[in-house]
Amino acid sequence: MYILSAVFATIIILPLVFKVFFPYFWKDCLYIADLILIIVKFAERRRRKPLFFVLDRFFEQTRKHPDRPFIVFENEVFSYRHTDQKSNKVANALQIYSNVKEGDTVALYMGNEAAFIFTWLALAKLGCPAALLNQNIRSKSLLHCFSCSGANVLIAAAELQDAVEEVLPSLQEQGVAVFIMAMQSSTPGIESLADRIEKAPDKHIPASLRARTTFQSPAVYIYTSGTTGMPKAAVITQDRLLAAMAVLASNGVSPGDIIYLTLPLYHTAGFLIGFIGSIETGSTIILRRKFSASQFWDDCRKHEVTVIQYIGEVLRYLCNTPKRDNDKDHKVRLAIGNGVREDVWKEFLTRFGNIQVREFYASTEGNVGFVNYIGKIGAIGRVNFLHRKVFPYALIKYDTERGEPVRDSSGLCVQVPKAPFIGYAKNAQQTEKKRIRDVFQKGDLYFNSGDLLRIDKENFIYFQDRVGDTFRWKGENVATNEVSDILTMMDFIQEANVYGVQVPGHEGRIGMAAVILKQGKQLDGSRMFIHVANYLPAYARPRFVRIQNSIEVTATFKQMKTKLVEEGFNPALIHDPLFILSEKEKRYVPMMEGTYSSIVSGNVKL
Repeated sequence: MYILSAVFATIIILPLVFKVFFPYFWKDCLYIADLILIIVKFAERRRRKPLFFVLDRFFEQTRKHPDRPFIVFENEVFSYRHTDQKSNKVANALQIYSNVKEGDTVALYMGNEAAFIFTWLALAKLGCPAALLNQNIRSKSLLHCFSCSGANVLIAAAELQDAVEEVLPSLQEQGVAVFIMAMQSSTPGIESLADRIEKAPDKHIPASLRARTTFQSPAVYIYTSGTTGMPKAAVITQDRLLAAMAVLASNGVSPGDIIYLTLPLYHTAGFLIGFIGSIETGSTIILRRKFSASQFWDDCRKHEVTVIQYIGEVLRYLCNTPKRDNDKDHKVRLAIGNGVREDVWKEFLTRFGNIQVREFYASTEGNVGFVNYIGKIGAIGRVNFLHRKVFPYALIKYDTERGEPVRDSSGLCVQVPKAPFIGYAKNAQQTEKKRIRDVFQKGDLYFNSGDLLRIDKENFIYFQDRVGDTFRWKGENVATNEVSDILTMMDFIQEANVYGVQVPGHEGRIGMAAVILKQGKQLDGSRMFIHVANYLPAYARPRFVRIQNSIEVTATFKQMKTKLVEEGFNPALIHDPLFILSEKEKRYVPMMEGTYSSIVSGNVKL
């Protein structure tokens, strides 16, 4: 009788004990179970013969439900079967009118449109890796990004023809075949492709054309600013692409879900999670050319969207729209992404209803990731025993003043409380810069994420800031050295130190440049505006310019940014001449205290 009473008491008390001392136990268990299933599925696919790739999963989904809508773009609906046929036509057209063969890299210079997806699938069928060029880049950056991928073919959207024509002489010197997605082209050296696709047959592309593709073969090149210099092409292998399929599925997305994709397809989030993730789940993608805060929820209601993707700025923009009575009238149940601030997260849930927010942490070239499967507001992830075993990582102390990891008396890093890093295409120097050697023992090697993170006593991970020579604005990474190089092309600027400064109420950091003028020269605000507009996308253009007599450098001649970042752009605190980019006047104009007040109060939008 005593034993039965003890057992009965234990049964009653145990759930209370778990709730008090292990509040996340059951959610941890569910996550671990899901993780195990994903690992088993991934391992099973890697054992298949012939080799199984993302393209093969697309074929499975097409056979399983050929008539299910896969892509809804503007006024057109493309089923899985229709998408397969359209990509066959693109592949056949490329075979007929170009010399592409397995292993050849083809650069896609396109924005969000159905043709982007058809073309990528076509290239996958031909065994050709695709370099996904940012549609905002121009001139020098465009040539650099194209060249570092090793591509010999460029396929551009029709609306980007002017940008292609600007660099056409250089492309022709390299013997590049240039196509635009248009029915005709009157520019010598640029061939039309849309008309040829229309005429091409939709016959099946034999697997023999991609027979030499392996798990280690490049699948796509996705560009990242990294920590310094021009954009770099991060290599995404077939193996990594296969693993990326699991992101949506592991967060509860199923075939019946409808995913609203407004993030750029040339970015990791849009391509790997939104597009590739949907191939795994067999879901429907509502594809939009670009994000629109004013039309976001109307689109969600119209298409009965159940899953949305975001970066931090997206949720903030939605919260900044005028309130409506029907703000909670939608079917969205899940928001997945990264970069949302705690205050925006809370406001988003209060205003738009019971939406599960799955914040995660990852990077294009990184080798570790975290998922906040608990839903704790503000955290980017949570770790447990299995996560540490499967995805080993380490958080080390970092000196923000010196801009380097803290090391002990033995020269080793200091841990706080690894999967292979593949690197960048044709850029061994930058690949090495993302590695840290002699971390916990002599001879070991770790990947440097370039981010400051912290972990609390409950094993929740929080993002603090980016370090190094990169900052993030409008959801885009900006390489400070690239912007500096472009500024110093001007004949009145001798040196430029570019960095990001925080703006109250805004996610990320906005661009600012401290410059030294050449002797006897003055800043020409109009010419500078034209110059940055021609060479840089809007998010990378320095919004503030500070004129200095000298620029502080370290003993190794590295520009010092910490103090400049702390001083920000307040003219009351900065005695140097200060300028702000004026879109209205199309020039840089003197920065006044009234302008600063308007920015801080939110009356002036940046």
